[in-house]
Amino acid sequence: MTVYGSFPGARPRRLRTTPAMRRMVAETRLHPADLILPAFVREGVSEPVPIQAMPGVVQHSRDTLRKAAVEAVEAGVSGIMLFGVPEEAKKDAAGTAGTDPDGILQVAIRDVRAEVGDDLVIMSDLCLDEYTDHGHCGVLDADGRVDNDATLERYAEMAQVQADAGVHVVGPSGMMDGQVGVVRDALDTIGKEDVAILAYTAKYASAFYGPFREAVGSSLRGDRKTYQQDAANARESLRELALDLDEGADMVMVKPAGPYLDILAKVADAVDVPVAAYQISGEYAMIEAAAEKGWIDRDAAILESLTGIRRAGAQMILTYWATEAAQRLGRA
Repeated sequence: MTVYGSFPGARPRRLRTTPAMRRMVAETRLHPADLILPAFVREGVSEPVPIQAMPGVVQHSRDTLRKAAVEAVEAGVSGIMLFGVPEEAKKDAAGTAGTDPDGILQVAIRDVRAEVGDDLVIMSDLCLDEYTDHGHCGVLDADGRVDNDATLERYAEMAQVQADAGVHVVGPSGMMDGQVGVVRDALDTIGKEDVAILAYTAKYASAFYGPFREAVGSSLRGDRKTYQQDAANARESLRELALDLDEGADMVMVKPAGPYLDILAKVADAVDVPVAAYQISGEYAMIEAAAEKGWIDRDAAILESLTGIRRAGAQMILTYWATEAAQRLGRA
C-alpha cells in the first residue's frame, strides 16, 4: 500500500483552481466550425414567421434566409441545413413539391448559394414529410403504410433536383432501407459525384420532435414508428451504420442528440468518417422554456449541452443556437 506524507495525496482539484487553469486542461473544446444551423424557409411569406414552440426560431422568408446565411458565415458556422415549408395547397400524396425544380427548398438552395457561395456548406433535408398531405416521409401503399421502395424512387428525384440547385450536401432523413445507396447512384448518374451525403443513420422515433411539427407545418397523421428507430434499441443503430457506410455515406448522424449520447458515442467509436448529431427542437424548447421560467442559466445550459454532445463524439452539431453559440465562442 502506498503511504502518502499527507492525505489525500492526489488532489485533482489543483487543475480546477482558476478559469485559465480549467481552460488549459479542458479535454473537449467547442469551436464555431463544429456547428451547423438548421433553418426553415416558408413559401409565400414576405416576413419571418415566429415558431411559437421554439422561441427565437422562425420560418424564414427568402430574404431573411439569405441574411441568416450571411450572419452564420460571419460567426464562423460551418454549415446550414435547409428545410422547405411549402404552401399547404401544394401538398399531395406523393410530395411532388419536393421534386419541383422551382419548389421552395430548391429555390432556397439557389438563394443561399448565390448569397454565400462556398463560404458555407449548404445542406438540404432530403425527405418528403414537409410536402405530403399525410405528413409521412414517403409515399403510402394501398394499406396506408409507407412503401419503402416506391419512396426510394422519389428520394432519387429529390437528390437530383437539390443537386441541380447547387447543394453541397444532401441529408436523406426518412430512414428508408437502402436510401443512401439509391441517393448515391442518383447523384452519380447526373454527374454530381462531388455532392456529399450526410446519412441520418440513427434517427429515433422521439417525443422530442414535437416543436419541429410546427416549424415545418407538418400534416402528420399517426406516427413514424415503422421506419424510425425504437428508443429501446442500441445495437440496431450499429447495423444501420454498417449499411449506410457500405452504401456510400460520407458522413453519419445521430438524431436526437441529448437523449442518445450513448448511441452517439458508440457510433463515433466505430467509424472513421465524420460524425454529426442533431440537437433537435424539443431539446431546444426545453432549455428555452426552463430559462424563461428562471429555473436555469440559459447561456450556460446552451454551452453545456453542446459540450456534452461534442464530448460524446460529435464532430458536427446541428443546433438552432449555432450562430448565437458561434458568436459567443468567438468572443471567448
